[in-house]
Amino acid sequence: MLGGSNPSPDAKSSSVMKNRSIKGRYKPLNAEKYLGNVNKITYRSLWERRFMLYCDRSPNIVSWSSEELHIPYISPKDNKWHNYYPDFFVNTVDQQSIIVEIKPSQQTKWAINRHKWWYAEKYCYRNGYNFKVLTEKDLF
Repeated sequence: MLGGSNPSPDAKSSSVMKNRSIKGRYKPLNAEKYLGNVNKITYRSLWERRFMLYCDRSPNIVSWSSEELHIPYISPKDNKWHNYYPDFFVNTVDQQSIIVEIKPSQQTKWAINRHKWWYAEKYCYRNGYNFKVLTEKDLF
């Protein structure tokens, strides 16, 4: 996913290739790695849950968070300020900080997403972070 070995996913999500619209709470095994309230970690798809498992279990991830960071952006729909909450923020053992968005590949073409990501890339550039959009091609 982000480099290094990919821990094997649990049986429940390993057979699922579609990004199903589900929601649930994630309880990390390594709560000390989580940057935020460990009692409020929410996934909105099995893909996000799979990435949470990766962040929680991978020795390559020092710390991580989910939807804890916000990036202001001007929406092209109403020309007003809104907040974009990227799916993940991770810090790696090789001292990289990466903002990660998980989307189905078809949604990478949507204008609103591309607009938010443009603001995210500017934010990352100013803060010395990297920005990645992961799709099913990256997760499976």
